[in-house]
Amino acid sequence: MIHGQHDFDFLVGAWLVHNRRLVERLSGCDEWSEFDARSDGRMVLGGLGNFDEIAFPWNGETLYGCTLRLFNPATAEWTLNWSDSATGVLFPPQIGRFNNGVGHFYGIEPCNGQTVLTRFIWSGISATTARWEQAFSADGGSTWETNWTMDFEKVGD
Repeated sequence: MIHGQHDFDFLVGAWLVHNRRLVERLSGCDEWSEFDARSDGRMVLGGLGNFDEIAFPWNGETLYGCTLRLFNPATAEWTLNWSDSATGVLFPPQIGRFNNGVGHFYGIEPCNGQTVLTRFIWSGISATTARWEQAFSADGGSTWETNWTMDFEKVGD
C-alpha cells in the first residue's frame, strides 16, 4: 500500500499525458478539448517531495507548468503547489493525503471572477499508469464539476 512520504514516488520519470479539459468551467459547458503532453518528474529534498514539469499545446503555443509536492511528516499531509508559464504565479496549494491508494487534495482557486473550492484526485496508480482529475465547486462542496483529467503513461525513467 502506498503511504506517506513515498506516495508520489511513482511520478519520477518521463510520462506521456493524455489531457481532457472542459472548454468552459462552471458554465454548464459539456464540450471537451483533448491533447497530449509530456511530463518529467524527479525527487527533491532527499525524497521528502517531488517536482515535475509538463509541456502542452495551449492556444497555438506551448504552455509549461510545474508542480512542487511536499510531504509534511508532522501532519502526514501533502501540499501540492502549481504554477505555469501563462501566469508566472504560484496558485494556492492543494492539501491532502492518500487513503487506500487514492489521493484526495483540496484547496481554493479563482474561476470566472469568484473563488471556488478545488479538488484533485489521484487514482489508478501503478508502475506505468496514473490518473489525475480536477473538479471545482461553486457551492461550498455540495456539488463538483470535473473539468480536467489527465491519464499518465510512463515512457522512461
